Formats: sequence, C-alpha cells, structure tokens
Amino acid sequence: MNRKNNVRIATFLLMLSAFQANAQQTVSLKNAIQYALQNKADAIKAQLNVRNAEYQIAEAKAGALPTLTGTGALNYNPILQKKPLPGDFIGQPGTVVMVPFGQKWNSNIGVSLQQALFNQQVFIGLKAAKTTKEFYQINKQLTEEQVIEKVSTAYYQVFSQQQKLEAVESSYESTLKARNIIKSLFENGLAKKVDLDRTNVNLTNLETNRSQLKNAVTLQENALKFYMGMPIEEPIALVKEDVQINPQLLTDQINTDNRTEVKVLEKRKQLLQYNVKATQAAYYPTLSLVGNYAWQGFGPKFPIGPGKSQGVYWSDYASVGLSLNIPIFNGFLTKSKVDQAKIQLETLEQDLKDTKLSMSLDYRNAKAQMENSLDAIKNQKANS
Repeated sequence: MNRKNNVRIATFLLMLSAFQANAQQTVSLKNAIQYALQNKADAIKAQLNVRNAEYQIAEAKAGALPTLTGTGALNYNPILQKKPLPGDFIGQPGTVVMVPFGQKWNSNIGVSLQQALFNQQVFIGLKAAKTTKEFYQINKQLTEEQVIEKVSTAYYQVFSQQQKLEAVESSYESTLKARNIIKSLFENGLAKKVDLDRTNVNLTNLETNRSQLKNAVTLQENALKFYMGMPIEEPIALVKEDVQINPQLLTDQINTDNRTEVKVLEKRKQLLQYNVKATQAAYYPTLSLVGNYAWQGFGPKFPIGPGKSQGVYWSDYASVGLSLNIPIFNGFLTKSKVDQAKIQLETLEQDLKDTKLSMSLDYRNAKAQMENSLDAIKNQKANS
C-alpha cells in the first residue's frame, strides 16, 4: 500500500515539474526590452509626464483667455448704521439728528469679465509650456534608453553567469570521470593516493564553484526581472545564443552632442532661460479689459422679487473699463528673483559641461570593459 502511494506521489511530482518547465517563459533580449518598456514603472511615469505636459500647455493658454466670474450676495442688517445729520433737513434747525442709512435687506447678483491685453509673463509662459512638452518628450526617450540599458546589462549578466556555469559544469563532469578512473586505478594499486586526493580536492572546489554560480544565475535573473518590471516569482529562461559578439559597435570616439542626456539638459537650459525672462517680466506693466454687469435689490423685506408697494426695489448697473498695473518699487524683490534665476542657469551650464566630460570618461571605461568581456566570452565558448 505504501509502495503504491509512493509511486503516485513520485508521478505527481514529475507532472508538476513538467508543468512548471512548460510554464517557464523563454525570453529573448528583444522581448525583455519590449516587456520593460510596457511594464517598468519608470517608462510608464515618463509617458504620464508627456501627457501631463499637454495639461500644462492648456494651463498656460488659460492665462491668455478671458475669465468670466459670477457673483452673488445676500445680506440682512438687523441694526442699521446711523450717521449724524443737521436737523435743518427735517425742520429741527440747530440740532443734530442720528439717521439710519441703508435697508434691512440687500442683495446683488452679477457677472464680471476680465481679458488680459498685455501681460508679458503670460506670453512667455505660453512659449515655455511648449518647450516643457518637448522637454518631457526627450526625457521620455532618455528614460526608455536607460531602461533598455539596464535590461540589456542585466540580460548580459545572466548570459555571462550561465556561460561560466556551463564551463564549470563541463569541467566538473570531466574531473568526475577522471576521479573515477584514478579511484579505480588506486583500488587496483596502479595509482598513488596523492593523485586521488588531489583530484578529490579539485572536484570539491568545482562543486563549490558550481553551487556559487547557480546562486549567481538566480540573483542575476531576479535583477533582470526587476528591471523588466516582471514579478520576481515568475520563472524565465534566456534564448540560447541570443547575445552575439559585435565588435563594430565599439567606436573610438563619442559625439556627446547627440546623446539624449545632453539633449535633456539643453532643453532644460531653454526652460531656465524662459524662467529668467518670465521673472524679468514682473518689471513690465499689465493691462486688462474689465467689464461688470449686476442686479441689485434692497428693501425692508426679503428682496425675492420686484415689490415697490412693499418698499423692495431692484436695479441693474454695468461698467466697462481698463485696468492698468504699473510696478514701481517692491523692495528689490523682483531683482532678487531674477538673480536667483540667472544663478540656476549658470549652474546648469556647469552641469552640462561636467556631464559631457563624464560621458567621455564612462564611454572609454565601458569600451575597455566590453572588450575584456567579449574576450572572456570567446574564451569560455572555446573551452566549453
């Protein structure tokens, strides 16, 4: 009975293992990159920033469009304010009479319109908003390039560790066969014990190295899945011979002006230049067209509608005009803001200069490391 149960359990485990093997995804470098661009949080956030730039443009345009505002108010004055008047007005010369002014109830409802005719900050903001969209579009491209770089590097690391593991596996199998032969010779008195011990030590070292490389492959696969935005628990397998050696990709020089990182900084430089101009625009006057139209009701009773017989009166009024605002002196506030904006621009120019220098250094170091890695892969393939 126990034997039958053991057979059933063994069969179930074999079926489960086969199912897991079939469920394992085979991922090429191209598939990994496409998956990352669709699922990695950094890539998704970059796309959202581009969409958000559209709303920023709409926000900037709103400053150049007319604004229409509705207003309404209802007030009840239980105690009216009194003011002194000469008694001559009511036939009491030589006296002062306190007379209440206003009505118990008053209300008004109306609309006001305002249209900017000249506002330098609004005009500069429109230009800056378009540049902001271009900035996020380039930044999206940079983010995608960074995602591709991280995925490609992680993919190569898995491939490299697997190559090392295969080489160690091959050495382990060869050493195991040699150990078995030497052991047989030793048991028949045809080999020395020191030769058997030396082979056993080599076999133990290879077994330890093999175990470490298996762990390294697992760790690198987890890193790859993280950079892809894939659940860590999901099993994957790399396409064999997916990484091809292409020395033509290694050039002696790099054109930093064509790098997306530099383009992002250049576009940010334009934004800071607009920021300087927008801050300086606070020195300029602003001119707006304003218009108002309203209805006003007042009386001793709740002014719900016309009621002259009850002392409730309604009347409308309107006004149209220009509103001019001329800055004269604000305690050097604008000057301080302009100076700060210029410092930000100068700081970015230094960042741009340093970034180009850093790119040249990183490229040369990466080129040397890549050449060494390509040589290592060639040697591993030759020995496997």
